[in-house]
Amino acid sequence: MAQVNRKIRAARLSVATASGLAVLKLVTGLLTGSMAILSSAVDSLLDILMSGVNLVAITQAEKPADQSHPFGHGKYETLATLAQSSIIALSGLLIIAESIRRLLTGSELRGVEGGIAVLLISLVASWLISRHLLRVADETDSSALKADSLHFSMDVYTNAGLLVGLVVIRLLDLPWLDPVLSIAIACYILFEAARLVRHGLRDVLDEELPEAVRAEITSLIRAHGDLHLDFHNLRTRRAGSQKIMDFHLTLCRHLSLEEAHRIADHLEKRIEEEIRGADVTIHIEPCEIENCAHERERCPHREKVLHLIDGFSK
Repeated sequence: MAQVNRKIRAARLSVATASGLAVLKLVTGLLTGSMAILSSAVDSLLDILMSGVNLVAITQAEKPADQSHPFGHGKYETLATLAQSSIIALSGLLIIAESIRRLLTGSELRGVEGGIAVLLISLVASWLISRHLLRVADETDSSALKADSLHFSMDVYTNAGLLVGLVVIRLLDLPWLDPVLSIAIACYILFEAARLVRHGLRDVLDEELPEAVRAEITSLIRAHGDLHLDFHNLRTRRAGSQKIMDFHLTLCRHLSLEEAHRIADHLEKRIEEEIRGADVTIHIEPCEIENCAHERERCPHREKVLHLIDGFSK
């Protein structure tokens, strides 16, 4: 519950920051006539929308599983990520179109100094909120907050580029540089939108978890090798912050149903403790050694396993 509250607080802070920056840039852009600042304002307006979508998505994604959604609601975050990428891409195309029009017709800039000050404020604010969102995203494993952090990280780079550009325009009187900078920003926005699409599609298409996570799962299972004979068919996928996995576990055929269940339950809990957001399902299979010479009461492997599971908490 504490992690859920942290995610929601971070999402609310993101909305508030994006709103403040958008208003500041929009007013400054209209007063100065700078397409570069207006394009940055549009980006911040989109941040408001996307942060709002994230807030709703995170709230929905953290709802527990129910009869209609037995695997939970984690993919609300994935849908939010895909929606954001589509909006980002559209904004990039619109900025390019308007910048080309201004290049062809010409435009006049006024009060460049005010624009420089606004971009400096925006750069610092974007850097601070992006670091905060990334930290919370890493601690809660939230794909939506990671996407939100990326938006503000983009703002850091674009604001820095615009800041340098406006200084050059002010010093050298190069008004055509303003729409050129806007086109460069838009291209960067389109590139980041494509990255978000790829990230979201991995979850929608149930792509395997990263190899590092799969290696960690395998290591945890092998660390309990005294309890089982083999494991195979490990499958993994992601749904928002959830890491869903299942695998087959081969146990001694002489174990009772209760004993086998206690082993599976113990292993599930260990994995869920070590891997944040893990949702584990284990399919138990009996040993198929045809020439097993041991009877139930005299099987040395069974005796060793029983000794180990006696220490489990029931």
